[in-house]
Amino acid sequence: MTAGSRGDVAPYTGLGHGLARAGHEVTLVTHGCFARLVAGSGVAFHALPVDPRAELESVRGQGLHRSTSGAGKLIRVVEMARSLVGQMTDDLIEAAHASDVLLLSSSLGPLGHAVAEGLSLPSMGVYLQPLAPTREFAPPVTGVRSWGPAVNRAAGYGVNMAVERVFAQTVRTLRARLGLPRSGPGAARRAREREGWPVYHGFSPLVVRRPRDWRAGLDVAGYWWPYDGYDCDGGDGGDGNKRGQLPLPLRDFLDSGPPPVFVGLGSATVPDPEWLSAEVVRALRAAGLRGVIQRGWGGLRGAGDDMFTVDEVPHSVLFPQMAAVVHHGGAGTTAAGLRAGVPAVPLPIQFDEGFWAARLVSLGVAPRAVPLRGLTSYRLEAALVRATTEPSYRRRAQSLAAGIGTEDGVSPVLDGVNRLAG
Repeated sequence: MTAGSRGDVAPYTGLGHGLARAGHEVTLVTHGCFARLVAGSGVAFHALPVDPRAELESVRGQGLHRSTSGAGKLIRVVEMARSLVGQMTDDLIEAAHASDVLLLSSSLGPLGHAVAEGLSLPSMGVYLQPLAPTREFAPPVTGVRSWGPAVNRAAGYGVNMAVERVFAQTVRTLRARLGLPRSGPGAARRAREREGWPVYHGFSPLVVRRPRDWRAGLDVAGYWWPYDGYDCDGGDGGDGNKRGQLPLPLRDFLDSGPPPVFVGLGSATVPDPEWLSAEVVRALRAAGLRGVIQRGWGGLRGAGDDMFTVDEVPHSVLFPQMAAVVHHGGAGTTAAGLRAGVPAVPLPIQFDEGFWAARLVSLGVAPRAVPLRGLTSYRLEAALVRATTEPSYRRRAQSLAAGIGTEDGVSPVLDGVNRLAG
């Protein structure tokens, strides 16, 4: 069960596919607009209401761009989420009635916990970000690298409580509906901690090592690669030509010159797509680079013989053919770039994107982050030149890709599911 944008959904198509291949019956429960992501994967689908893209493009969603600080934007998102979560309750219960075990993303955790408790179902967390409090870094959603050990941990507890409070009213109503005793958000969280509720994290320990002060039951499993039509372990589905999955015009563009740079912001929306597109194209040309620009939810584009605009293309197929990838720092796109072994230039916009951008820089894969707020073609050009001409970034990216390629993020989750189902 998960909710949010495409990046909050796609990794679970690969995790579900792996569990299905191991013999489990798997259903992905998320927004109806993402049903096509599981096509052919062996994973069933149960639709939730709410279209996240429509919400972001609404008047309320556009108001996020008017927030001048991370805190202001977070408050607006919390307000939006609080008004939407209640719409999902009926479908979560219906899906759970047909299930033996619930796997919950962090975005639906509090609701999912109540459903699991009310129906006496075992459950576990499958998270894409390291959200448990730790002294080692600040909560990823704050976009801050560190405030120091004591403040980092205190802030982690604060963020977790804030998330619980987003769902508090809906959970209170749900608990009464399911015949559960009243329980505040703090009590519910403390009970899970006492019980050692298991949480598996879908990122590589080479990228974020497991914090030393995490309790038992919080584990880093490894990445869950989105299902994109062939085996998630890197196989090609038997046709021997993963590159053939790219549209023919794109393949022709790739063949017509040196490796281009990918630019995409995924599901992020931006206040002025025309201006941003022009700045991106100007930076690429000033750096002497061709570009593959993904339209995404932000509506980016580039025109000319040296630019190619795409819609959705499997990152696992496209990224290995790039000179570098420029992206918003979302967890999934960050992972795809690392898997491909290519340098990065992150353009973080909000929330955990600053955390992943900082990780790319500290790992030696990116020369610097260029936050979207304050971006200019000159700053982006300078970062692009370094990423594509200084060999150390590609060497480090390839080294990390080799290590990540040996990991199996599905097996730890499979073991956990088997224990709960047993």
